[in-house]
Amino acid sequence: MTAPQTLTGSAQADRARGDGGDSGRGRGRGRPRGNRRGPGRFQGLLVGLGVLALLLFLWELGSSAGWMDANYFPRPSQILLQAADPVTREGLTDGLLSTLRRYSLAFVLSGLAGVLVGLLMGYFPWVHAALEPLTEILRPIPTPAYIPLAILVLGIGDEMKIAVTFSAGFFPVLINTVAGVRSVNPALRETARLLSFNSREELRMIVAPASLPSIMTGLRVSLAVTLLVSVVAEMIATGGEGIGFFVLEAQRTFRIKDMYVGIGVLGLMGYALNHLFLVVERRVLFKFAGVAAP
Repeated sequence: MTAPQTLTGSAQADRARGDGGDSGRGRGRGRPRGNRRGPGRFQGLLVGLGVLALLLFLWELGSSAGWMDANYFPRPSQILLQAADPVTREGLTDGLLSTLRRYSLAFVLSGLAGVLVGLLMGYFPWVHAALEPLTEILRPIPTPAYIPLAILVLGIGDEMKIAVTFSAGFFPVLINTVAGVRSVNPALRETARLLSFNSREELRMIVAPASLPSIMTGLRVSLAVTLLVSVVAEMIATGGEGIGFFVLEAQRTFRIKDMYVGIGVLGLMGYALNHLFLVVERRVLFKFAGVAAP
C-alpha cells in the first residue's frame, strides 16, 4: 500500500516543481483555474445556442416564405409538432432503445478489448511485433466495408450489427492506448523496477493509470464512431429495428417530418453521450491525477 502512495507523492512533487516557474513569475498559486474557465465555457454555450437558434429561425423563415421546398424542408415548428405525435413517439422510442442496447454493448466490449490489447502491445515488445502488422492492415479498412462479409456470416440480426460496431470502436481505443503506454514517464517505470514490481503490478499500478489520458481520448473517439457505424448498419441491414431503420423507412415512405425527428434525436443523443462521457472522464482523471500524465 505504501509503494503506490510514494509514487503518487513523487509525481505530485514533480508536477509542483514544474509549476514553480509560474509562481516565480508572480502568478497567483491559490487562484482556482476552474473559476477562470467557467464563464468562458458558459458564454461559449450561449453563443452555440444562439447560432443554432439563428439557423432554425432562418430555416423557418425560408420554408414559410417559399425559398425552400416545404416538402423536403418542412418548418422546424412542424417538425416539433410531429415529434409529439403518439405514433411517431412510439416508433421513435422503440428504435432508440434498440439502438442504445446494441450500441452500448458494442462500445463497452470494444473499449475493454482495445484497452487490454493496447496495454499488452505497448508494454511487451514481442506482443507489439506480433500484432502490429495485422493492426496496420485492418485499421485503414473502412468499417462499412465489413458489413457485406458480416451479413454473409452472421445474417442481418443483432449479432452482425454488434460485431460491425465493435470493429469500428476497437481500433481508436487500441491505437491511443498503445500511444499512452509508450509515453509513460520512464522514471516511473524505473522506480517500479527498483521497488521490485513484477510486470502485472507495474501494469496495474503504474502503466495503466499513467496512460489514462490517452485511453480516455481513444474512448471518446470510439464513442462517436460506434454510434455512427451502429446507425449505418441499421440502415444497410434493414431488420426493422433501430433509429437508423426508423429514419430510412421514414424517408422511403415520404414521412419527411418523421425523418427529421429521427435525425434530430440522433443529434441530441450524440450530444448528451459526449457530455456524459466528459463528466466521467474528468472524474476518472481526477481520481488518478497523482499518477496520470498531464
